[in-house]
Amino acid sequence: MTLCHVTADIEPHLDWNAALDSIAKGHALPVAQIDDTFLYQRKDTLLSRAAWIDGLGALVKTAMVFPDNPARDLPAVNGSVALYSDRDGQLEAILDFHLVTKWKTAADSLFAAQHLARPDSHRITLVGAGTVARSMYDAYRAIFPQAQFTIWARNSDSAALFARDLENIRAEADLEKAVTSADIICTATMSKTPLIKGDWLRPGQHLDLIGAFRPDMREVDDAALCRAALFVDSRATTLDHIGELKDPIARGVIDKADIQADYYDFPTGKFKRPAEDSITICKNGGGAHLDLMISHYIFQTWHAQQQ
Repeated sequence: MTLCHVTADIEPHLDWNAALDSIAKGHALPVAQIDDTFLYQRKDTLLSRAAWIDGLGALVKTAMVFPDNPARDLPAVNGSVALYSDRDGQLEAILDFHLVTKWKTAADSLFAAQHLARPDSHRITLVGAGTVARSMYDAYRAIFPQAQFTIWARNSDSAALFARDLENIRAEADLEKAVTSADIICTATMSKTPLIKGDWLRPGQHLDLIGAFRPDMREVDDAALCRAALFVDSRATTLDHIGELKDPIARGVIDKADIQADYYDFPTGKFKRPAEDSITICKNGGGAHLDLMISHYIFQTWHAQQQ
């Protein structure tokens, strides 16, 4: 068997709606076996994730997260992705880490917005002006083509540069104003203290929470969690690992039972907005099973292009 190397050159052939379809189909298969390993050196993180889905295959993804790298003009996150055959266990492909991460991370939250945000949503606020926010800008436009964007970042120059480079987006210096005026709020930061206050939220809004991935990270406060209908992409990868939920659960602010659904509830119709005026929050944990679904989609697209 010839080992395939799938590079970022395949990206022009990828489609956000097809990526969403791969997530829906993946969650109709048997529940993934998943395991995560986190190692920490001061503020840096080694995250190794493995997944195996019967009928789809297996994947191992390792990420090195170095928050200070942008100051060195290097990506904050680097790593590797290996895709294995479900039939015979052979290594089928090595995929570009940044390509898989971009499409998995953005499609993950896009899937939530597709099913939880109001269909008439058109005002989208991005909190954070990094690589993930740029991916979400592209992704949201696939299902909200009339979207008007607002960008907020701690570094106002970064927000201004983000807005200068893209269409239908403006920078906003006042985070509260950016949040209250939005239909969809997407947080993509590495904040250790809550940025979004529950008192700012209004009925009908949807929040995609992406950034917090460590036990010591938060992007929204307790009041926001208490006001919202809570969803996650995967209970298994969020509730006991990520500060956004682990911390308030430990303190009794919310309970695990308050999580209304995850993506494995989608085939049964439970992953949906409870009511027109609900505030919905979905925490993106980005487990390896999602990397597997997206990597399989990317690999199949690459393979089709080789015919």
